[in-house]
Amino acid sequence: MADAMTMDQLMHASIQGSRTEHRPFSLANDKMLEVNLGVPGSTGQLLEFVWMKMGSMVAYKGEASFKREGVMEHGFGHMLKKSLTDEGVTLTKVSSKSQAQVYLADEGKLVTIVKLQGDTLVINGNDLLAFEPSVNHKITMMRKMSSIAAGGLYNVKLSGQGCVAFLSHGKPITLLVGPDQPPVFTDPQATVAWSGELSPEFKTDIQFKSFLGRSSGESFQMKFDGNNGRGFVLVQPFEEHPPPPSAS
Repeated sequence: MADAMTMDQLMHASIQGSRTEHRPFSLANDKMLEVNLGVPGSTGQLLEFVWMKMGSMVAYKGEASFKREGVMEHGFGHMLKKSLTDEGVTLTKVSSKSQAQVYLADEGKLVTIVKLQGDTLVINGNDLLAFEPSVNHKITMMRKMSSIAAGGLYNVKLSGQGCVAFLSHGKPITLLVGPDQPPVFTDPQATVAWSGELSPEFKTDIQFKSFLGRSSGESFQMKFDGNNGRGFVLVQPFEEHPPPPSAS
């Protein structure tokens, strides 16, 4: 049994953010992101707002305001893709005119922070937690209808300079992809993210589909071929089933 903490120890163990307030993004713990508004962002400019996953705020300290992403906030093409996906990435802008700390979490998932330095990262739409405004984002839709049945309907391509935070059920593994590596096949429902240089394709396993009598992660697979680029894929130890469609 672990040693019990005193009230004073508990208080100091719970305010890790006070030591990292100069960073735009930091981990309050492995399942909670701390966003520090009013400090220099990754590009050196004052971080006045960030984009976060709608509904992920669990607490904040200081003055902050929350505004849901507007329909035309990022252009007509962005709006059209959101309407076609039905469950398109819904973001909230959290801003502050002074300094504030905002804490984000989602269903107890692990949080990972990555700093883009001119790179491109593609993240499963449901796994995107937050990103700085200096990061460009674009909704990308899978090219084959089989991806819809597999639950991999939309992803978010992020590029530029700045911090991005994403979620995963458990600690993901990293699989390398390249000309000197064999192709990588993943379950779409367990695929969290991949480097932007890669262009995955969908593969249908008819035998699995016929045997099981229904669609599954085994019958639909994502194929990452090193001949089309070099990079990596992140896979979580969990099959994340998409939410049921909303009633019309």
